[in-house]
Amino acid sequence: MAKQQAADRPLTRIQQKNRQTILDAALEVFSQHGFRGATLDQIAEVAGLSKPNLLYYFPSKEAIHAELLSGLLDTWLDPLRALDAAGDPVAEILAYVRRKLELSRDFPRESRLFANEILQGAPRMMEALQGDLKALVDEKAAILRGWAETGRIADLPPHHLIFSIWAMTQHYADFDVQVRAVLGPGHDPYAEAEDFLDLLFRKLLVP
Repeated sequence: MAKQQAADRPLTRIQQKNRQTILDAALEVFSQHGFRGATLDQIAEVAGLSKPNLLYYFPSKEAIHAELLSGLLDTWLDPLRALDAAGDPVAEILAYVRRKLELSRDFPRESRLFANEILQGAPRMMEALQGDLKALVDEKAAILRGWAETGRIADLPPHHLIFSIWAMTQHYADFDVQVRAVLGPGHDPYAEAEDFLDLLFRKLLVP
């Protein structure tokens, strides 16, 4: 009972800071090594905390990973949620491409965390993938299908159009090292990608 009461108390500012420090460190470690390759010792070292101190806030590696994933899906789905059925079809799709590219630019570690989870078979996210994510994608695919049926965009398989946007934007976060190695110094991958993807999808979407 005493332990539960302590857990229910609001965190102090120092506790909130330490908790966020652990999550930031874990994001760095998980995004580099994946769930299986990451250890509590690595997370504690990056956080600059002792392992016992880390375990005061999170009882296990699984608990830290679950906390990170719980907030990730909403962030990942927000750009698709913003696609507006009442807007101009081409403008809405191109805006979605830009939002996804910006997400990769601004949250590369989160992108790699998500990719690692999927590559492992999504053991901790399958319910969300089959639930919230699928429902949203199906909803927006129906909008895309309607636009195609009325001749407002090219007749493209809507789910695969969404998959292609994911693949072509998240690539810049998940394969950042490769992208920068191939382009070489003096290039801004995201600025160049935005221009290219705008041109590519604009041509693809024309009926």
